[in-house]
Amino acid sequence: MSDVDPAAQTSVPQRTQIMGVLNVTPDSFSDGGRWFKHAEAVAHGIDMLEQGADLIDVGGESTRPGSARVSEEVELERVLPVIRELARDGARISIDTMRVSVARAALEAGASIINDVSAGQAESGMLGLAAQTDADLVLMHWRGLLSDAAAPVHYDDTVGEVADELRERVDAAGAAGVARDRLILDPGLGFSKNAEHNWEILSRLDVFADQGLPLLVAASRKRFLASLVSPEDPAAASLEDRDAATASVSVLAAQAGAWAVRVHEPRASRIAVEAIHAVRQAAVRAAGD
Repeated sequence: MSDVDPAAQTSVPQRTQIMGVLNVTPDSFSDGGRWFKHAEAVAHGIDMLEQGADLIDVGGESTRPGSARVSEEVELERVLPVIRELARDGARISIDTMRVSVARAALEAGASIINDVSAGQAESGMLGLAAQTDADLVLMHWRGLLSDAAAPVHYDDTVGEVADELRERVDAAGAAGVARDRLILDPGLGFSKNAEHNWEILSRLDVFADQGLPLLVAASRKRFLASLVSPEDPAAASLEDRDAATASVSVLAAQAGAWAVRVHEPRASRIAVEAIHAVRQAAVRAAGD
């Protein structure tokens, strides 16, 4: 059975899930390699679960602007020990990777979701792997690596174009044999998008939720949120302020019926989505009276 539980399947929508971000990298834009050592990464993963995360997204390669890709060997060395140990503790795990080999090894180590920011475009075999393994697959909107200056950031109709390009990836996944009920959509906030594009997408999350697939919203600590609290110098925004802004986005995502939000600090977002869920439960009860 899929880890995904679409909100539309019950009269009371399912609570939006909390995906905790675990960067096993030395150069993440958001946490600066704080969890680079394996023991510290595992401890942080467990702490995020205790703080309200429902699943942990483990990544061993930074996708921040200006980052350089690491080798397959380095990526495997970073993520596999962490995944194995967290899986032994019963954690639900997604692997954040664009490499088929890393995704395959992560699934064998205990992950159950492939979170590919390229939606199978970096390595076409990713779609086939998802089909072969019945893993859930996150398809994120992507127009190239953030380190690629040629990656297009122009949109005539931001929401419409992002939605259309995601539909193309859904069709490609289906053609590769991936069951539709295994797919999750991510509009790719911050990827080949400026702040205005990101806010437009957040204002129309219903367009993505209405595609009938689970929706993942990943805004946590990104520059466009930092600009709210430190417009002159977004890089100077504290993590606490970025997390407060992130929790606000988690409210928007939950209201739109998102399956999950991907966050670095689970507690505030867990409280936020629980509040939205309580309101929805009350509305259903009132409608039944």
